[in-house]
Amino acid sequence: MKYVNIKIEEIIEQIGSNINGLNDNGVQNNLKKYGNNTIPKAKREGFLKSFFKQFGNPIIFILLFASLLCIFIKEYEDAIFIFCIVIFNSLLGSIQEYRAGKKAESLQKILSIKSIVLRNGKEILLDSSEIVKGDVVLLESGSKVPADMRIIDCTNLSVDESLLTGESLPVSKNSRIIKNAKIINDCKNMLFAGTIISTGRSRAIVTEVGSKTELGKIARSVLETNDTKTPLTHRMEKFTKDIAIITLFIAIILSIVLLFQGYLKADIFLFVVALSVSAIPEGLPVALTLALTIASNRMSKKNVLVKKLNAVESLGSCTVIACDKTGTLTINEQTAKVMVTKELYEIEVPGIGYDFDETFKTTDENIFELVKEGYINNEARLYEEDGIFKHSGDTIDTALLYLKAKTKMEDFEYKILDRIFYESKNKYSAVLYKSSNKKKVTVKGSYETIIKFCKGNNVRYKKVNEDLASRGYRVIAFAKGDYSDDKLFEKNIKSLEFLGFIAFIDPIRENVKEAIEKCNDAGIKVIMITGDHPLTSFSIAKELNMLDDYNNVVTGEQISVELKKGKVSFDKFIKDKIVFSRVTPIQKLEIIESYKRLGEYIAVTGDGVNDAPALKSSNIGVAMGSGTDVAKETGSMIITNDNFMSLVSGVEEGRVAYSNVRKVIYLLLSTGAAEVLFFLGSILMKLPIPLIAIQILWLNLVTNGIQDIALAFEKQEPGIMKEKPRDPKEKIFDRNLIEQTLISAITIALIVLFNWNCYQDMYSIETSRTYILLLMVFMQNVHVFNCRSEKTSAFKMKFSSNPTIIVGVILTLLLHIGISYTTIGTFLKIQPISIMHIVLLFLNSLPILFVMEIYKKIKYKNY
Repeated sequence: MKYVNIKIEEIIEQIGSNINGLNDNGVQNNLKKYGNNTIPKAKREGFLKSFFKQFGNPIIFILLFASLLCIFIKEYEDAIFIFCIVIFNSLLGSIQEYRAGKKAESLQKILSIKSIVLRNGKEILLDSSEIVKGDVVLLESGSKVPADMRIIDCTNLSVDESLLTGESLPVSKNSRIIKNAKIINDCKNMLFAGTIISTGRSRAIVTEVGSKTELGKIARSVLETNDTKTPLTHRMEKFTKDIAIITLFIAIILSIVLLFQGYLKADIFLFVVALSVSAIPEGLPVALTLALTIASNRMSKKNVLVKKLNAVESLGSCTVIACDKTGTLTINEQTAKVMVTKELYEIEVPGIGYDFDETFKTTDENIFELVKEGYINNEARLYEEDGIFKHSGDTIDTALLYLKAKTKMEDFEYKILDRIFYESKNKYSAVLYKSSNKKKVTVKGSYETIIKFCKGNNVRYKKVNEDLASRGYRVIAFAKGDYSDDKLFEKNIKSLEFLGFIAFIDPIRENVKEAIEKCNDAGIKVIMITGDHPLTSFSIAKELNMLDDYNNVVTGEQISVELKKGKVSFDKFIKDKIVFSRVTPIQKLEIIESYKRLGEYIAVTGDGVNDAPALKSSNIGVAMGSGTDVAKETGSMIITNDNFMSLVSGVEEGRVAYSNVRKVIYLLLSTGAAEVLFFLGSILMKLPIPLIAIQILWLNLVTNGIQDIALAFEKQEPGIMKEKPRDPKEKIFDRNLIEQTLISAITIALIVLFNWNCYQDMYSIETSRTYILLLMVFMQNVHVFNCRSEKTSAFKMKFSSNPTIIVGVILTLLLHIGISYTTIGTFLKIQPISIMHIVLLFLNSLPILFVMEIYKKIKYKNY
């Protein structure tokens, strides 16, 4: 802000520059003094760092501890087995995140900005990184501004500052001194790094470079901010802590019981280790990583690129989505949508954005006249390159060129003699042209300005203008008339004929309305945070059924007032609002922080540098694929097609991922708890333990592990997007999961104990354990069908929705029965089993299916 209110001469003196640019010595001095022009970027996490980061999972610590215990009691095979699982899990997670990072990197714009700079009094072309503070830069329409600059002089200059301010329309600029500038929007004599020249030309002096620019400050602040933990991380930390405490408690009780029963301390220690192996869900880290990886791949197919695996479930947990208007809800292409002739005939223009898919057919000559004058009084360019139509220039002028193309109007001859460029203070542009040997002047701009050039004053025109503006359109009025001179002067433009209006809007993206309805059904609140005009924002929000009452629209000015009243008052004010317009980046950040204080889990979308702080502060930042590098580096995930519908699909997949994680936990804990129960039951009944540690590991990691993977492939259950969002503080192991886990675990344990007790009198201990191990494999494979849904009957779940389950069952049984004939069977201390016994053991495993069916029937009658 310090350069907006002083003269150019003072700036040149302060920086040590020259109106004709720096010389070689000046460049070297300023480079040493002020630094180079590079924006700070986050270092991409290397594969090794990502690999070791996977060890931060709390349950991995428990597994490593169990592995150390096995080494201590010289059960080296068990230790190696557990350690291999830990390594496999870390490799799986790091490979997925590394691949996602590479994809995100490829989305970033790698083309460098080239600018014309005055050095030693000559014009030279330089890369943006070579520009230093004090350089004089020449810019024209289409140029990307390489650093923060103060304008020396300019002609018809307008700039697209949407990446910094969120404002969808270009901002007019000038070189005049500005007093009392408070925010970027006030700095009409400044150009900011990363913005784009829409129209005109300018000569400007670089006042800040690199991390000192507005873009650089935001990038630096974002990189210095710590990441927030995801709901899944919180839940898994709590869950792991609970498992550790329960295991420790059972181990202490067991040790005391065994001590009183006269067992040796060495034997007690072996029992405790075996119990720990039973209680700990060793397959959970791998299953969890696989479930999130599968969901991540599904999201990728729906144009959602996940950078961090935990972000998959986070999106499914969101209770509020704060989205930008421009480019997210709308297509970011100004479109001529409504035309009103001088006779007040209104017609809607078909199609949206910059396309020619729908032609505009009309026989009304007055409509053609509006289109023709809009084409002549125009500074944009529309051209074809390699079979693709491209454009440059002001967004409204561009929309007028596309409008003519849509009408299929034949070309007409005319010659431009003079023009008055659009200036924000004048609010109009004019062109003097010659056609059919007649001189004509055509003007376009705000209605209030254009009507002054016209003969007469129809009050109905004013009402039409107000009506169109209230509907959220940007309204441009047109007029034309005869002109006698060869030069165009404002004082000579008079007695023109008013031609009518063309109303423009940035159209809503296809499927956005449907996506917002899905969010409403899912109990997710969608709010709009934009730099645009309140009326435009309200109109878009109303069309999307986000609100009906303008009182739910808040402006940046109101936010500033409410912030001064304190956080409690501000939170109360924010709570029920839907649309936030004319909002600065800092205010957007305050809104996000307010929702977090209110207990919401908020996802934020953004594409500009102005969005980066909010993306970082949010519970989950969602960057747009067409957005800036800073936004994409900051976000947890990237919507590659910029479509809000893709985000909602991501929410859906996030919910499916969490549901599948619960299914995996249900299977693992119910079978693990059953192992603990029949382990304790055997001790209380003074029977040998049914399974040894290596057999339990085989169950938990291999046979159960295959079914964990199968459950991770489950597709969404009906109504998942009709459920209200989960409370971010909700435990993953809630009452419903506890009930089902305990009932199924007790059922499995009783079946095992009954069979174990019978086998003692009939077979050797090794043969008995062989039967019990196969019985457990059967019960795991039967129970996996219960785990496919917490509410729906296993008989109603279609196999076609997840054929992996059937493949898993067959593979598990063939693997287990097959290894009994190999050296692995010897290692596991099991023997081959006859067909008759296999059939009997299978029949013994079926009660678990029917017990859980009865439970579901009683508790969830409607499923």
